[in-house]
Amino acid sequence: MQQDSCRDAGHRILPDTRPIAVPTRLDSRPLRVLAPLLLILAAASVQAEKADRFKPLNVEADLPGKIDLLNQFVVFNGNVVVTKGTMVIRAARIEVRELADGYHTAVAFGTPTQHATFRQKRDAPDEFIAGDAERLEYDGKSDVIRFVTNASVRRLRGSEISDEISGNLVTYDSTTEVFNVTGGARATAANPGGRVRATLTPREGSAAAAEAARAAASAASPQPPLRTAPALPAKP
Repeated sequence: MQQDSCRDAGHRILPDTRPIAVPTRLDSRPLRVLAPLLLILAAASVQAEKADRFKPLNVEADLPGKIDLLNQFVVFNGNVVVTKGTMVIRAARIEVRELADGYHTAVAFGTPTQHATFRQKRDAPDEFIAGDAERLEYDGKSDVIRFVTNASVRRLRGSEISDEISGNLVTYDSTTEVFNVTGGARATAANPGGRVRATLTPREGSAAAAEAARAAASAASPQPPLRTAPALPAKP
């Protein structure tokens, strides 16, 4: 009766948005850190890949972890995998923190020889964003991930690299699908100057993409063999 009277008065009854507590002990199952109830309900009206930011955050690792319930801080070591919808982060060590408003941040640590990696499905069919760096910083509230130190981020069509950006810091906003790159990359044999680099291909379905495909097909097709000229008659 009280709910009906509220509806009659033109008011809405909002769901409880208080964060759900992190589990108090570890077991053999992956740790599931639940998002606020309001975000889960809102995800129902969003397309699959765009709904990643509303999905629960899952963490699993080979080694025992540390949970600080007072500060809502979780540390995992050893082949750590973080998933959130289609988003997958892999690293040797990952720290996850729950903020006061219920959103989560994660910092993934790699090494100069074995980077932390990121992969997420795009809304476009069979397209992914993949990247790696020595450190990844994920902000669940803004849905932004930072690739820090010797970073490389790629847009994949299937298994083929469509676009690629490299630099010391690459920031990717998965909501707006905007990249920002700052600072030069570490000098390598392929990039001795350590310059910021970007390789871009024409958008799929465009006239430029069709022309590039025709040119590639023509270059790959076998060329007709050269014909030898007939020998000249010998001088008398």
